[in-house]
Amino acid sequence: MDVQELERVIQRAGRERVPLVMLTVTNNSGGGQPVSMENIQQVSAVCRSNKIPLYFDACRFAENAYFIKLREPRYESKTPKQIAQEMFSYGDGCTMSAKKDGMANIGGFLCTNDDLLAQQEKDLLILTEGYPTYGGLAGRDLEAIAVGLQEALEEDYLRYRIASTAYLGNHIAQEGVPIVQPPGGHAIYIDARTFLPHVPIDEFPGVTLAAELYLEGGIRSVEIGSLMFGAAAKMDLVRLAIPRRVYTQSHIDYVVEMILEVWKKRDSIRGLKLLYQAPFLRHFTARMAPVE
Repeated sequence: MDVQELERVIQRAGRERVPLVMLTVTNNSGGGQPVSMENIQQVSAVCRSNKIPLYFDACRFAENAYFIKLREPRYESKTPKQIAQEMFSYGDGCTMSAKKDGMANIGGFLCTNDDLLAQQEKDLLILTEGYPTYGGLAGRDLEAIAVGLQEALEEDYLRYRIASTAYLGNHIAQEGVPIVQPPGGHAIYIDARTFLPHVPIDEFPGVTLAAELYLEGGIRSVEIGSLMFGAAAKMDLVRLAIPRRVYTQSHIDYVVEMILEVWKKRDSIRGLKLLYQAPFLRHFTARMAPVE
Protein backbone atom coordinates (compact mmCIF):
# COMPACT_ATOMS: atom_id res chain seq x y z
CA MET A 1 0.00 0.00 0.00
CA ASP A 2 1.14 3.55 -0.77
CA VAL A 3 1.63 4.79 2.79
CA GLN A 4 1.91 8.46 1.87
CA GLU A 5 -1.28 8.29 -0.16
CA LEU A 6 -3.02 6.54 2.75
CA GLU A 7 -2.05 9.43 5.03
CA ARG A 8 -3.31 11.96 2.48
CA VAL A 9 -6.65 10.16 2.15
CA ILE A 10 -7.13 10.09 5.92
CA GLN A 11 -6.31 13.79 6.20
CA ARG A 12 -8.53 14.72 3.27
CA ALA A 13 -11.55 12.63 4.32
CA GLY A 14 -11.15 13.00 8.06
CA ARG A 15 -10.30 10.22 10.46
CA GLU A 16 -13.92 9.83 11.59
CA ARG A 17 -14.99 8.97 8.03
CA VAL A 18 -12.51 6.09 7.65
CA PRO A 19 -14.03 3.08 9.47
CA LEU A 20 -11.09 0.79 8.70
CA VAL A 21 -8.14 0.21 6.39
CA MET A 22 -8.02 -3.06 4.44
CA LEU A 23 -4.73 -4.59 3.30
CA THR A 24 -4.96 -7.54 0.89
CA VAL A 25 -2.30 -10.24 1.28
CA THR A 26 -1.37 -11.18 -1.38
CA ASN A 27 -2.55 -8.39 -3.71
CA ASN A 28 -5.08 -10.14 -5.95
CA SER A 29 -5.79 -7.20 -8.24
CA GLY A 30 -2.09 -6.35 -8.53
CA GLY A 31 -0.81 -9.54 -10.07
CA GLY A 32 -0.80 -11.71 -6.94
CA GLN A 33 2.24 -9.89 -5.57
CA PRO A 34 3.01 -10.10 -1.84
CA VAL A 35 2.91 -7.30 0.70
CA SER A 36 6.24 -6.90 2.50
CA MET A 37 6.46 -7.00 6.27
CA GLU A 38 7.93 -3.51 6.20
CA ASN A 39 4.91 -2.18 4.33
CA ILE A 40 2.56 -3.96 6.74
CA GLN A 41 4.37 -2.34 9.67
CA GLN A 42 4.20 1.11 8.07
CA VAL A 43 0.48 0.83 7.29
CA SER A 44 -0.14 -0.42 10.83
CA ALA A 45 1.73 2.56 12.30
CA VAL A 46 -0.40 5.03 10.30
CA CYS A 47 -3.60 3.28 11.37
CA ARG A 48 -2.68 3.17 15.04
CA SER A 49 -1.58 6.80 15.11
CA ASN A 50 -4.99 7.72 13.70
CA LYS A 51 -6.90 5.16 15.82
CA ILE A 52 -8.25 3.41 12.69
CA PRO A 53 -8.54 -0.40 12.69
CA LEU A 54 -6.34 -2.29 10.23
CA TYR A 55 -7.91 -5.41 8.74
CA PHE A 56 -6.34 -7.95 6.43
CA ASP A 57 -8.04 -9.58 3.48
CA ALA A 58 -6.23 -12.75 4.48
CA CYS A 59 -7.38 -15.17 1.77
CA ARG A 60 -3.78 -15.89 0.78
CA PHE A 61 -1.94 -15.12 4.01
CA ALA A 62 0.20 -18.28 3.85
CA GLU A 63 1.51 -17.53 0.37
CA ASN A 64 2.26 -13.96 1.48
CA ALA A 65 4.17 -15.28 4.48
CA TYR A 66 6.20 -17.62 2.27
CA PHE A 67 7.10 -14.81 -0.14
CA ILE A 68 8.31 -12.76 2.83
CA LYS A 69 10.51 -15.69 3.81
CA LEU A 70 11.94 -15.91 0.27
CA ARG A 71 12.45 -12.20 -0.36
CA GLU A 72 13.21 -10.57 2.99
CA PRO A 73 16.57 -11.68 4.43
CA ARG A 74 15.72 -11.18 8.09
CA TYR A 75 12.88 -13.70 7.79
CA GLU A 76 14.70 -16.46 5.90
CA SER A 77 15.22 -18.54 9.05
CA LYS A 78 11.62 -18.20 10.25
CA THR A 79 8.79 -20.58 9.42
CA PRO A 80 5.78 -19.39 7.40
CA LYS A 81 3.66 -19.82 10.54
CA GLN A 82 5.96 -17.56 12.59
CA ILE A 83 5.90 -14.96 9.83
CA ALA A 84 2.10 -15.13 9.60
CA GLN A 85 1.79 -14.69 13.35
CA GLU A 86 3.93 -11.55 13.23
CA MET A 87 2.00 -10.27 10.24
CA PHE A 88 -1.35 -10.58 12.02
CA SER A 89 0.06 -8.96 15.17
CA TYR A 90 0.09 -5.63 13.31
CA GLY A 91 -3.64 -5.78 12.55
CA ASP A 92 -6.95 -5.59 14.37
CA GLY A 93 -8.89 -8.18 12.41
CA CYS A 94 -9.26 -9.99 9.11
CA THR A 95 -11.68 -11.43 6.64
CA MET A 96 -10.95 -14.85 5.22
CA SER A 97 -12.38 -16.81 2.33
CA ALA A 98 -11.33 -20.30 3.37
CA LYS A 99 -11.49 -21.57 -0.22
CA LYS A 100 -8.03 -20.06 -0.72
CA ASP A 101 -5.37 -20.56 1.96
CA GLY A 102 -7.95 -22.32 4.13
CA MET A 103 -7.86 -25.10 1.53
CA ALA A 104 -11.56 -25.83 2.08
CA ASN A 105 -14.43 -26.26 -0.37
CA ILE A 106 -16.58 -23.55 1.14
CA GLY A 107 -16.79 -21.12 4.02
CA GLY A 108 -14.76 -18.45 5.70
CA PHE A 109 -14.64 -16.30 8.80
CA LEU A 110 -14.34 -12.80 10.22
CA CYS A 111 -11.88 -12.00 13.02
CA THR A 112 -11.59 -8.99 15.31
CA ASN A 113 -9.73 -8.10 18.49
CA ASP A 114 -12.62 -5.86 19.59
CA ASP A 115 -14.79 -7.78 22.09
CA LEU A 116 -17.77 -5.44 21.74
CA LEU A 117 -17.70 -5.62 17.95
CA ALA A 118 -17.30 -9.39 18.10
CA GLN A 119 -20.49 -9.69 20.16
CA GLN A 120 -22.39 -7.51 17.69
CA GLU A 121 -21.15 -9.68 14.83
CA LYS A 122 -22.23 -12.84 16.62
CA ASP A 123 -25.71 -11.41 17.20
CA LEU A 124 -26.05 -10.49 13.52
CA LEU A 125 -24.74 -13.90 12.49
CA ILE A 126 -27.59 -15.63 14.31
CA LEU A 127 -30.08 -13.58 12.29
CA THR A 128 -28.45 -14.22 8.92
CA GLU A 129 -26.40 -17.44 8.83
CA GLY A 130 -26.59 -19.55 11.97
CA TYR A 131 -25.29 -19.92 15.48
CA PRO A 132 -21.68 -18.68 16.04
CA THR A 133 -20.40 -22.21 16.64
CA TYR A 134 -21.06 -23.15 13.01
CA GLY A 135 -22.13 -20.03 11.08
CA GLY A 136 -24.26 -21.93 8.61
CA LEU A 137 -21.50 -24.40 7.73
CA ALA A 138 -21.57 -28.16 8.04
CA GLY A 139 -19.31 -29.75 10.65
CA ARG A 140 -17.26 -31.34 7.89
CA ASP A 141 -16.48 -27.91 6.42
CA LEU A 142 -15.50 -26.47 9.81
CA GLU A 143 -13.05 -29.35 10.30
CA ALA A 144 -11.66 -28.90 6.78
CA ILE A 145 -10.95 -25.21 7.50
CA ALA A 146 -9.30 -26.01 10.82
CA VAL A 147 -6.97 -28.53 9.18
CA GLY A 148 -6.47 -26.52 6.00
CA LEU A 149 -5.21 -23.42 7.80
CA GLN A 150 -2.40 -25.49 9.28
CA GLU A 151 -1.58 -27.43 6.09
CA ALA A 152 -1.43 -24.22 4.05
CA LEU A 153 1.51 -23.10 6.21
CA GLU A 154 3.59 -26.22 5.61
CA GLU A 155 6.78 -25.17 3.86
CA ASP A 156 6.99 -28.18 1.53
CA TYR A 157 3.48 -27.50 0.31
CA LEU A 158 4.16 -23.79 -0.23
CA ARG A 159 7.41 -24.47 -2.06
CA TYR A 160 5.64 -26.80 -4.50
CA ARG A 161 2.68 -24.45 -4.87
CA ILE A 162 4.80 -21.43 -5.76
CA ALA A 163 6.99 -23.48 -8.11
CA SER A 164 3.96 -24.85 -9.99
CA THR A 165 2.56 -21.39 -10.59
CA ALA A 166 5.95 -20.10 -11.73
CA TYR A 167 6.25 -23.05 -14.15
CA LEU A 168 3.12 -21.90 -15.99
CA GLY A 169 4.18 -18.26 -16.04
CA ASN A 170 7.74 -18.88 -17.14
CA HIS A 171 6.76 -21.21 -19.98
CA ILE A 172 4.35 -18.78 -21.62
CA ALA A 173 6.61 -15.77 -20.94
CA GLN A 174 9.47 -17.51 -22.75
CA GLU A 175 7.31 -17.50 -25.88
CA GLY A 176 6.61 -13.78 -25.58
CA VAL A 177 3.26 -13.82 -23.75
CA PRO A 178 3.18 -10.68 -21.55
CA ILE A 179 2.54 -11.47 -17.88
CA VAL A 180 2.90 -9.64 -14.59
CA GLN A 181 6.41 -10.38 -13.35
CA PRO A 182 7.51 -12.04 -11.20
CA PRO A 183 4.82 -14.77 -11.13
CA GLY A 184 2.49 -14.57 -8.15
CA GLY A 185 1.65 -17.31 -5.70
CA HIS A 186 -1.84 -18.40 -6.67
CA ALA A 187 -2.17 -17.23 -10.26
CA ILE A 188 -0.57 -15.98 -13.44
CA TYR A 189 -1.82 -12.65 -14.76
CA ILE A 190 -1.67 -12.03 -18.50
CA ASP A 191 -1.43 -8.39 -19.62
CA ALA A 192 -4.33 -8.31 -22.07
CA ARG A 193 -3.67 -4.77 -23.32
CA THR A 194 -0.21 -5.84 -24.46
CA PHE A 195 -1.44 -9.25 -25.67
CA LEU A 196 -4.15 -7.60 -27.80
CA PRO A 197 -2.86 -4.07 -28.51
CA HIS A 198 -5.30 -3.64 -31.42
CA VAL A 199 -8.35 -4.10 -29.16
CA PRO A 200 -9.40 -0.72 -27.68
CA ILE A 201 -10.03 -0.46 -23.96
CA ASP A 202 -13.74 0.21 -24.58
CA GLU A 203 -13.89 -3.19 -26.31
CA PHE A 204 -12.58 -4.93 -23.18
CA PRO A 205 -9.31 -6.65 -24.12
CA GLY A 206 -9.27 -8.61 -20.84
CA VAL A 207 -12.72 -10.14 -21.31
CA THR A 208 -11.95 -10.70 -24.98
CA LEU A 209 -8.86 -12.72 -24.12
CA ALA A 210 -10.65 -14.64 -21.37
CA ALA A 211 -13.41 -15.60 -23.81
CA GLU A 212 -10.88 -16.66 -26.44
CA LEU A 213 -9.06 -18.93 -23.97
CA TYR A 214 -12.33 -20.62 -23.09
CA LEU A 215 -13.32 -21.09 -26.74
CA GLU A 216 -9.88 -22.43 -27.66
CA GLY A 217 -9.41 -24.95 -24.89
CA GLY A 218 -12.06 -24.70 -22.18
CA ILE A 219 -9.75 -22.67 -19.93
CA ARG A 220 -11.70 -20.66 -17.36
CA SER A 221 -10.11 -17.40 -16.28
CA VAL A 222 -11.28 -14.01 -15.06
CA GLU A 223 -10.79 -10.44 -16.20
CA ILE A 224 -9.45 -7.88 -13.76
CA GLY A 225 -9.69 -4.66 -15.68
CA SER A 226 -12.06 -2.43 -17.63
CA LEU A 227 -15.20 -4.49 -17.11
CA MET A 228 -14.56 -5.00 -13.39
CA PHE A 229 -13.32 -1.51 -12.50
CA GLY A 230 -14.60 0.64 -15.37
CA ALA A 231 -12.73 3.87 -16.07
CA ALA A 232 -10.66 3.40 -12.89
CA ALA A 233 -8.90 0.34 -14.36
CA LYS A 234 -5.21 1.00 -14.91
CA MET A 235 -4.61 -2.44 -16.46
CA ASP A 236 -6.58 -5.18 -18.17
CA LEU A 237 -5.35 -8.44 -16.69
CA VAL A 238 -6.54 -11.99 -17.22
CA ARG A 239 -6.08 -14.07 -14.09
CA LEU A 240 -5.31 -17.77 -14.39
CA ALA A 241 -5.89 -18.90 -10.80
CA ILE A 242 -4.68 -22.42 -10.04
CA PRO A 243 -6.76 -24.47 -7.59
CA ARG A 244 -4.80 -26.26 -4.88
CA ARG A 245 -4.10 -29.97 -5.16
CA VAL A 246 -6.28 -30.35 -8.23
CA TYR A 247 -4.21 -30.23 -11.41
CA THR A 248 -1.41 -32.53 -12.52
CA GLN A 249 1.66 -31.48 -14.49
CA SER A 250 -0.04 -32.58 -17.70
CA HIS A 251 -2.96 -30.25 -16.97
CA ILE A 252 -0.60 -27.28 -16.64
CA ASP A 253 1.20 -28.27 -19.83
CA TYR A 254 -2.18 -28.31 -21.59
CA VAL A 255 -2.93 -24.80 -20.34
CA VAL A 256 0.45 -23.63 -21.66
CA GLU A 257 -0.30 -25.18 -25.05
CA MET A 258 -3.73 -23.54 -25.33
CA ILE A 259 -2.44 -20.10 -24.33
CA LEU A 260 0.27 -20.33 -26.97
CA GLU A 261 -2.31 -21.31 -29.60
CA VAL A 262 -4.28 -18.16 -28.82
CA TRP A 263 -1.03 -16.16 -28.82
CA LYS A 264 -0.28 -17.30 -32.37
CA LYS A 265 -3.60 -16.00 -33.72
CA ARG A 266 -3.84 -12.89 -31.53
CA ASP A 267 -3.88 -10.46 -34.46
CA SER A 268 -7.19 -11.85 -35.72
CA ILE A 269 -9.03 -11.63 -32.38
CA ARG A 270 -11.81 -9.02 -32.21
CA GLY A 271 -13.05 -7.12 -29.19
CA LEU A 272 -16.40 -7.33 -27.41
CA LYS A 273 -19.30 -4.94 -26.84
CA LEU A 274 -21.69 -4.82 -23.89
CA LEU A 275 -25.25 -6.02 -24.40
CA TYR A 276 -26.30 -5.88 -20.75
CA GLN A 277 -24.74 -4.66 -17.52
CA ALA A 278 -26.09 -4.70 -13.99
CA PRO A 279 -26.14 -1.44 -11.99
CA PHE A 280 -23.43 -2.85 -9.72
CA LEU A 281 -20.82 -5.62 -9.93
CA ARG A 282 -21.48 -5.79 -13.66
CA HIS A 283 -18.58 -8.15 -14.32
CA PHE A 284 -20.49 -11.02 -12.69
CA THR A 285 -23.54 -10.95 -14.98
CA ALA A 286 -22.71 -8.82 -18.04
CA ARG A 287 -23.67 -10.14 -21.45
CA MET A 288 -21.40 -9.39 -24.38
CA ALA A 289 -21.05 -10.02 -28.10
CA PRO A 290 -18.18 -9.77 -30.63
CA VAL A 291 -17.65 -6.42 -32.30
CA GLU A 292 -18.59 -6.70 -35.95
